[in-house]
Amino acid sequence: MKIIAFGDIHEDSGNLRLLKNELEGADIVIVTGDLTNYNGKKEAENVIEEIMKYNENILAQLGNLDQPEVNDYFDEKGINLHRNGFIRDDIGIFGVGGSNPTPFNTPTEFSEDEIEAFLLEGLEKVREAKFKIMVPHMPPKDTKIDVITTGAHVGSQSVRDFILRHKPDIALSGHIHEARGTDKLEDTLIFNAGMFRDGGYVEITKKSERLSAELKVFPLKKGGLRGL
Repeated sequence: MKIIAFGDIHEDSGNLRLLKNELEGADIVIVTGDLTNYNGKKEAENVIEEIMKYNENILAQLGNLDQPEVNDYFDEKGINLHRNGFIRDDIGIFGVGGSNPTPFNTPTEFSEDEIEAFLLEGLEKVREAKFKIMVPHMPPKDTKIDVITTGAHVGSQSVRDFILRHKPDIALSGHIHEARGTDKLEDTLIFNAGMFRDGGYVEITKKSERLSAELKVFPLKKGGLRGL
């Protein structure tokens, strides 16, 4: 099984064509959140339709810059990871969208208590799966993937605590564009693919009853952005 994951598209889906082969060869595509820029269903639907040109097996959730109606749209399509979980080939995938509170009053923010409760809802739906992939849009606090340019750690404490308590195999985040990278919390591999326009994505494979994951960057055409 092969899974491709990315997020923070922000309505800029032009680079999907550069990921064509990977998308078409994937069993599942995970979108970790922030499909739009403060927008709603129409803009999110445009992004999903662009991805579906390459692969229709999508699981997605809203980010903090998506309006709450995006959550309803994903529910209607039956692809919503937020407060939810799916089991695919003994891999349980569950998530929480939005973000912990920010100084910017973005459209979809939750308290730390809500984040923990939403993750528990998703986990309950995949608890019997052999492998678990957790998809919190916001990264866990005090890691390499939640650091903003000032050096401050702005991730979610609840996400960090949840990982340490429930020990998913992999956690996929986004949200902090400048913190593209990977880290580890005990035995859990954690990833932030950064902004999609910068070329970052995560490839997860299951072979011989083993789950592995790697942060990758697809080559951008001249004029594209490679930096964080």
